Amino acid sequence: MQLVPKTNLSPEPTPTTEKIILDVGGMKCGGCVKAVERQLFQYPGVKSASVNLATEIAVVELETSVVDADALAQQLTAAGFPSQPRQASGKVADKNQGKSDPAERQRREIQSARRQLIIAALLLLLSGIGHFGNSGGFVLPVLHNIWFHCGLATVALLIPGRSILIDGWVSWRRLAPNMNTLVGLGTLIAYTASLLALLFPQLGWECFFDEPVMMLGFILLGRTLEKQARGRVTAAFKNLLDLQPQLARLIPKRSVETRDGASLQPSLTEVIEIPAEQVRVGEWLQVLPGDKIPVDGVVIDGQTTIDESMLTGEAVPVLKQRGDTVTAGTLNQSGAIAIEATRTGNDTTLAQIVALVEAAQIRKAPVQKLADTVAGYFTYGVLAAAVLTFLFWYFIGTHVWHDVTIWAGMNMAHHYYGVPIPTHHSPLLVSLKLAIAVMVVACPCALGLATPTAILVGTAIAAERGLLIKGGDVLEKVHQLDTVVFDKTGTLTSGNPTVTDCVVLEGQAKGGDTENNFDRFSASPPDHQSPIPNPQYLLQLAAAVERGTCHPLATAIQNQAQQQQLTIPPATDFHTEPGLGVSAVVEGNLVLLGNCDWLSWHGIVIDENVHKQVQKLAEDGKTVVLMAIAGTVAGLIAIQDTLRPDAKVAVDKLRYMGLRVMLLSGDTPTAVFAIANQLGLDTADVIAAVPSAKKAEVIQSLQNREIETSANPKSVVAMVGDGINDAPALSQADIGIALHTATDVAIETADIVLMRNCLSDVVTSIQLSRATFNKIRQNLFWAFAYNTLGIPLAAGILLPSLHFVLSPAGAAALMAFSSVSVVTNSLMLRRFSHS
Repeated sequence: MQLVPKTNLSPEPTPTTEKIILDVGGMKCGGCVKAVERQLFQYPGVKSASVNLATEIAVVELETSVVDADALAQQLTAAGFPSQPRQASGKVADKNQGKSDPAERQRREIQSARRQLIIAALLLLLSGIGHFGNSGGFVLPVLHNIWFHCGLATVALLIPGRSILIDGWVSWRRLAPNMNTLVGLGTLIAYTASLLALLFPQLGWECFFDEPVMMLGFILLGRTLEKQARGRVTAAFKNLLDLQPQLARLIPKRSVETRDGASLQPSLTEVIEIPAEQVRVGEWLQVLPGDKIPVDGVVIDGQTTIDESMLTGEAVPVLKQRGDTVTAGTLNQSGAIAIEATRTGNDTTLAQIVALVEAAQIRKAPVQKLADTVAGYFTYGVLAAAVLTFLFWYFIGTHVWHDVTIWAGMNMAHHYYGVPIPTHHSPLLVSLKLAIAVMVVACPCALGLATPTAILVGTAIAAERGLLIKGGDVLEKVHQLDTVVFDKTGTLTSGNPTVTDCVVLEGQAKGGDTENNFDRFSASPPDHQSPIPNPQYLLQLAAAVERGTCHPLATAIQNQAQQQQLTIPPATDFHTEPGLGVSAVVEGNLVLLGNCDWLSWHGIVIDENVHKQVQKLAEDGKTVVLMAIAGTVAGLIAIQDTLRPDAKVAVDKLRYMGLRVMLLSGDTPTAVFAIANQLGLDTADVIAAVPSAKKAEVIQSLQNREIETSANPKSVVAMVGDGINDAPALSQADIGIALHTATDVAIETADIVLMRNCLSDVVTSIQLSRATFNKIRQNLFWAFAYNTLGIPLAAGILLPSLHFVLSPAGAAALMAFSSVSVVTNSLMLRRFSHS
């Protein structure tokens, strides 16, 4: 079984295309995300691109014959976004390439931000001390001298503010203004106006050198806190990467001469340490207590207990003996073992989990589309709003409301030692300050981080608990969910059915009863006077026919034949019809094995007595398989599978959450209703005798129902299954949920994979998905509400009536708080606990 990342970036790549990952730095807000995407699409050969601000990656599908990853990375770097190619999505074979470089860049950025913040804080402290003297405190005269504050503002722009000004200017030149453009323009205007007022006192303007110092101080404080919070957001994903062991102990195979000839034997005295990514399939490895399993493999020697909590979320160690499978990244606790590698490098379960989690970051929730659209043009809108604010107050506002210059000056003025306090303030400066406040208060960063941070935290937490959620679009669909449909066999039931009854319909069993007593069966040779002389021969034929399929019922029949040590005759011409039955030629006879519809489809008449026996067995919750030879019904095999221990609890919790729970199965109505009764499901919620090919149609019909109590015009349906025959239904459903033991096809089709094979995780996955999507909505609401209210407030909408105005420094403090609050709110998901 392999996990296959499922993305919605584009249709499946053609042989001439591939998907690559670029680690992209220098992105500050949603506008930067749009700028990176525009840069990528300008390059010939790029078919699709999706950029994530929280994880700082870009997933690009490109034509390999036209463009390569290095060329794209160089173009982004030249455009101001330092980039480098990584291996394909989720690959962790080269851990240094996949993790160290981006992590090192992030570490350097945080250290640089802290240095800049320390300098800005020192300047802000000196500026505050300088004003302390104006309120009666004793300070050195130089600290509140106007030229001293001019020097503080100059240093603030040249040292901590230098990177902001440069990035803002570069973004402006490439016609992609971002948050740094707004902040840099605001601080420069404030500094320039104050400098003019100082150099030309005849203008009668006031100086406000403290505004650039405070704006930069608050903004750098917010960015440092934001970077630290974003580091905690990505920590869970990095923890998955850290699970990958770096080294493996290779056991060389030596040729040893024995009586039967030469054979390969392990040489435990010559164990060699090699990088884990160099291990090849089939090689033998030694794993000591305390070591992590380096690759997926099978235990060939020894016994131990393994901590699989990283994979399943279960803290209870699991006993592993010869023949048991082990998974890369799990922890060996008690004993030394030798394993044979079965999957290595990027094919291990851990590598594929990482790939799925990383791919989930790129699948955006539909609700994010509005935020992305707004973020792409946000900076232009803010610049336009700032210009309109200046024009309105300079040409209209200060003339209509004459006293606003007094109130605005009182709220935003900065007084210096030896400088007279003006009673009226210049309409030009008042208008400039309001325009600066508009530019600084706007926060495109909050819009850009609202969705990806919540998705990253939610999907990483889910992975830690054994739940793989494949994207933001899945979270939004789960939030709208109203119906959950379960498959029966292998999903609600344990998936380990056993044969309980063998009924011979023609001929007599030798030596006793023909029903339900395997201990009294003997493997006597068949009596060829009748098609089925005894139950043993019935089981032998059934096992021979079932060799051509891998259905759980087939496995049960073959296991029972092996337990009875029966000889299985050869069979040819296998044919399988999913949901109906199988056929094969055994000893020259066509043998049919399946349900009543399968036999009827072949023109075989089933009399009333046989129907009664089938009905009687089905009433006990058993699945009945009929056998026909030479056009005649010859026997029945009853198979029973028990409910999973947590099935009833999971169903009850889902119904308590307000969801409709349904059972869909291809088994007979009698057998399905017996299971439904154990689960407490109503008759209307049970759909039985549905062939596999028709399950998708049933799901579609459920989706087309109109739900009067729902805001959605149609029903939103989740399908929970585990087999190949469930794959079409999983694909048709709005949300497909597959167990980890499911087939590769089912897992690839599903939107959520349950690594623990625990039905209670269906409940947990829905609750966590809802909680994550609620965080997305909260973040987006805050981001939009903050900008919707903050920009008019900074523009002075309350100045005429309430005499309230937001200073540029106050606007900077609010902007810093807004982006930090979004990331912090996403981190609150770490407290998620299902109940």
